Amino acid sequence: MINRIRDIRKQKGMTLADLAAACSPPTTPQTVGRLETGMRNLSIKWMDRIAAALDVDPELLVRSEHAEHPQIVATLERSGPEALETPRDAILATDLGSEGALMVLDIAWPHGEYRPGDQLWLRQIAPEDAARAINRDVLVPRKGGRFAFGRLIDRQGSLVGVLPPGHGEKQQVVDSPAWIAVAEMLVRKL
Repeated sequence: MINRIRDIRKQKGMTLADLAAACSPPTTPQTVGRLETGMRNLSIKWMDRIAAALDVDPELLVRSEHAEHPQIVATLERSGPEALETPRDAILATDLGSEGALMVLDIAWPHGEYRPGDQLWLRQIAPEDAARAINRDVLVPRKGGRFAFGRLIDRQGSLVGVLPPGHGEKQQVVDSPAWIAVAEMLVRKL
């Protein structure tokens, strides 16, 4: 098995010391480095500790040696594409955040920046956490099996204000939604 600790750590912008300190209980950067390179055995206990510190599911830390996985081979810089010294695993942004259930909104009609065929991946949060979703696109359940979709612009008590995409749309107010799903990733075929 090949582990992805280094790839995930780098995509989250963490150093070895950051990850070591985030472990519970904390460990040393050298230990994390040995786990990343395979010089130390990645036990189930270590997988759980490292995954919790990275805020990902433990199974995301390992992959089969035989499974093909998309690789990041270059970055697009101001001067053009630059090759990486060593390719690394491409890990979906949705895999890097493990809190809340994922859901997908399929776009069938153009709305604002969204085009038909787009898929908007959203992650559920509790309504009391709505403050961290202000000015982000959200999907909010309404009564009768309906939804409100758009930019979260307000939360006052149990009321949530959503401004639909497009020009001239009126704010929709939802009272006491069961959850709020925050846009996390847009998938668009080219």
